[in-house]
Amino acid sequence: MFLSELITALGGTLQGEDVQVSRIAALENAQSDALTFLSNSRFKSQALASQAAALLIRPADAEGISKPAILTDDPYLYYARAAALLHPAPAVQPGIHPRATVDETAQVHPSAQIGPNVVVEAGAVIGANVVLRANVFVGANAQIGAGSILYPNVTLMNECILGERCILHPGAVIGADGFGNAWAKDHWEKIPQIGRVVLGNDVEIGANATVDRGAIDDTVLSNGVRIDNLVMLGHNVHVGEHTAMAAMSGISGSVRIGARCQFGGATRMGGHIEIGDDVILLNSALVSKSIRNKGIYAGSPVQTHDQWLKNAAHLRHLDALSGKVKQLEKKLAAQDTAAAQEEE
Repeated sequence: MFLSELITALGGTLQGEDVQVSRIAALENAQSDALTFLSNSRFKSQALASQAAALLIRPADAEGISKPAILTDDPYLYYARAAALLHPAPAVQPGIHPRATVDETAQVHPSAQIGPNVVVEAGAVIGANVVLRANVFVGANAQIGAGSILYPNVTLMNECILGERCILHPGAVIGADGFGNAWAKDHWEKIPQIGRVVLGNDVEIGANATVDRGAIDDTVLSNGVRIDNLVMLGHNVHVGEHTAMAAMSGISGSVRIGARCQFGGATRMGGHIEIGDDVILLNSALVSKSIRNKGIYAGSPVQTHDQWLKNAAHLRHLDALSGKVKQLEKKLAAQDTAAAQEEE
C-alpha cells in the first residue's frame, strides 16, 4: 500500500517520496518494507536510525527527518488505524462446522462462521458476520450482534446479550452467576441470579476475564468498553462508555462506573460505590468509597495523585525520621534523668 493510499483513507500530509509499505513495525525492528511511528519525541534518535520505509510523525518532530513520512497530530492513533488496513482480520468463512452443535430453534445468520465443537443452545440469535471459534458455548436465548467474534473457549451464558462488533478473547466467561448468598443461621443459601449481562457495541473482553450476571437487574457494559485479561466484574456492575480496565482488576457488585475512566492493573474496588466520569486510577489502587470528581487517584487506600506523591516522598524518608525521633527520645530521657537527680 502506498503512503498516498493511507492518506486518502486516514488523512495526514505526505512528506517526501510516496513509497510503498506492507506492514507495521516497531522503530528498532523495522525493515525496508515497514511503516513505523514516533509517538514520543524522546525516541527521535531511533527514528533517525530506523530502517523503516516510512514514518508516522508529528509535524513538530519532522525537522531533520529525511525518509518519507506521513505528518499527523497523533502518530499513535494513526498507527492503530493504519495497522487495521495493513493487517486486516481474516475474512469470515460462512457456515456451520460439522462438529458444531446448533439447536434447531437457534437463529444463525447465513453469513456467520460457526467453528468446531461450538454449542449454540435453544433460542440463541447469532447475527450477521459473527465468528464463533472452536469450543465456544452460547447459552439459551443469548444474542450476539453483527460482526462480533468469540475466540476459542469463550462462554456466553443464557439470556446474555452482546452488541455489534464485540470481541471476546479466549476463556472469557460472560454471565456466570454472581456471588450471591444469604446467611441462614448456620449455612449459606444460594440466591438465584436472574439478571443478565448486556454488552453494548464495540466492547472488548480480555482472555479469562469474567463478567457476572446480575442478581436481579442486569450487569451492563456500555459501548466501547475495554476490559483486559483476568479482570473480574461482579453482579449488577454498570460501566460507562469507553471506560478501560487493565489486567487483574476486581470490581465488586453493584458498582457504578462512569464514562471514559481508566483503571490501572490490579485496581480493587469495594461494592456499592460510584465512580464519576473521567476518573483515572493508577495501578493497585484500593477504592472503598465513591469518587465523584474527575482526576487522577492512586494508593491504598486511594487518594488524589498529588497527595499520594507527597505521602510517598515522606515514606522514603521514614527511616531517617525514625532515627531522629530515637535521638530526641534519648535526649529527652537524659534531660528527665538529670532533672530528677537535681531534685534529689
